[in-house]
Amino acid sequence: MESSSCPHFSQQPGYYKPPDSLRVDINHSFFLVDKTLLAENCEYFRALFQSGMKECQQEEIHLRCVGVLGFVVMLRVLDGERPVLDSDQIVEAIECTAFLQVPALTKHLINIINSENCLLMYHTAATYGVWELSHSSALFIRDMYSDLKEDVHTLPNKLVEYIESLLPSSYMAVCSHSPSTELLQDLQRTVCYLDEDNGEWKVLTHLPVSTSTTMAGVAVLDNKLYIIGGVHDVSKRVVETGFCYNPACNTWSTICGPQQLRYNFTLIGHEGCLYAVGGEYNMKALSSVERYKVSNGSWSYVSPLPCPAASVVSAVATNRIFICLWKGKGATDIHEYVPEQDRWLLVTTLVRQHSYGLYMVAHKNNLYVMRNGPCDDFLLCVMDCYNLSSGQWTAMSGQYRNSKGSLFTAVVRGDSVFTLSRQVTTEYTVEDYTWRLKREMKGFGRIGSIYTFLMRLPKATVSFMGNSPDRTQDQNFRDLGDCPRFSPQCSDNL
Repeated sequence: MESSSCPHFSQQPGYYKPPDSLRVDINHSFFLVDKTLLAENCEYFRALFQSGMKECQQEEIHLRCVGVLGFVVMLRVLDGERPVLDSDQIVEAIECTAFLQVPALTKHLINIINSENCLLMYHTAATYGVWELSHSSALFIRDMYSDLKEDVHTLPNKLVEYIESLLPSSYMAVCSHSPSTELLQDLQRTVCYLDEDNGEWKVLTHLPVSTSTTMAGVAVLDNKLYIIGGVHDVSKRVVETGFCYNPACNTWSTICGPQQLRYNFTLIGHEGCLYAVGGEYNMKALSSVERYKVSNGSWSYVSPLPCPAASVVSAVATNRIFICLWKGKGATDIHEYVPEQDRWLLVTTLVRQHSYGLYMVAHKNNLYVMRNGPCDDFLLCVMDCYNLSSGQWTAMSGQYRNSKGSLFTAVVRGDSVFTLSRQVTTEYTVEDYTWRLKREMKGFGRIGSIYTFLMRLPKATVSFMGNSPDRTQDQNFRDLGDCPRFSPQCSDNL
């Protein structure tokens, strides 16, 4: 990237300097940057401008601790761009955020971690002391450890040991269940995880008796499982209480439900918040969206959907929330929710003929939209890929049979996609515009709709539950107050 491609780049003296701007000299490359922008986003400049030292009054400052490439990336990110970076840019961007303390730049680097750059991100971030990025990279590597093992062991021993100390993500599933009773317990009401070493499903925990997963919102946030809403029975009476499972404590707690009673809605976990999107109530589709802030335990309304919708398909790509809204006549709109602006933005429209069904997952900066194929073969599943950088759709090569691991249960971990059905659990490897079959394991063997997700499971919790498959539902349920937030046994830092 040339510095001249940056709108803040200036040539030699003779330039026009806007008021309240700072001229930054990096190795004789000059940048005119708004001082307010720097003060609001860089700890280094904020401290400098508030220090009272003579430097804070200067119109020009020389930076020797960062490179031109890294500074240009920082300015692009602060201007709202989401640049794709090569290796040199990544290294200098990490150096820049380490010295200038730029949270927005660190966040962007975390958002673009992938299998090609994770080792570079991890090693460089550890070297410069960018802990949040180093930890996020290590978690990504841990999830792909078997694929990256040879390259991982070229790292310093301490970095390898840290990766190996982390918990990997497990593929999880729970079926659709109505509430049970203590007298008539349903032993099928369980949350299960895939034991990948043995290729089979095992029970992690039982659902509390009053929990419903029928038409409920299910999501994972900060490695806790949330089940919100759901219905009691065919009357579609809504369960008003929400439930949260913390694997670190192996306990369930309760939270309040949304202000609007709703079922058949989508629950999305994102940056410390849960979003209850659309759904139904009294057999009427809803457009309202509510946000639950875990920090204060309250629900509030945010910008509604462009139109009423139930069972909204969603995915999070590069830490951005996307949903699909079916328009009819073969058209599906993809919208992005921007929390900072509280707005839904139309991203693109996919026009394809399909019989029924829709699902979406994300890998890197691609969205994969799945649907049932031609009406004469409803088991056929076809996919289209939308690249967020190029804005282009590509029809995926190959076709997938829903009888061999339903793609409507797909979950992405690293470069793998896991799907399951009653007969088989399938792992695919994501390649350029195709998913290649990697391995097959035992199916889930349960009836009803299936929710799938990823969680990091402490070994103690897994081994304990593995020895007690018939545990009753209330044995591992405690009220919220029984699980101290700062207890060493109940830490979020897995």
